[in-house]
Amino acid sequence: MDTFLEILKYTLPSGVVFLTAYLIMKKYLDNEYRKMMAEIRMNNQKLITPIRLQAYERMTLLLERTALKNLVPRVFRPNLTAKAYQNELIKNIRAEFDHNIAQQIYVSNSLWQAIQTAKEENIKIINTIAAKLPEDAKAIQLSQAILEFLMKVEKTPNQVALNMLKKEMRVLF
Repeated sequence: MDTFLEILKYTLPSGVVFLTAYLIMKKYLDNEYRKMMAEIRMNNQKLITPIRLQAYERMTLLLERTALKNLVPRVFRPNLTAKAYQNELIKNIRAEFDHNIAQQIYVSNSLWQAIQTAKEENIKIINTIAAKLPEDAKAIQLSQAILEFLMKVEKTPNQVALNMLKKEMRVLF
């Protein structure tokens, strides 16, 4: 029994010292790990923030370039038929969208969905208005009908997506 107490006299304080050293080292290493992760996140933010900002700029340009009020006069050619003009408008919208499709990884899913919806709604508006025109209609008639439609609409799909983009940017930056 005396030898057991003698062994306990030496091992118990050693165990307490070991446990204390272990806990102190663990706390120190955890703290260092958190600092290192914060530094890595900060460095990533320095790299990604300009890229994300550029993506938001490109999405703004996409929405402005595909807004019907801007697209109709830019693509207009008086010698086209309404059908050919309709195809040119749709082709232009799809080309702009396809050119910027990679930017979706830098914006939220809801914003990207709003941008896709704006694209599809613009195409739908063009097709619906073009379907109401006579077969032999000219490009000028389609452009006038689209612009008249836009005057009646309170908010276009592009305006909705652009407002969403601005709101998201305010939150992030």
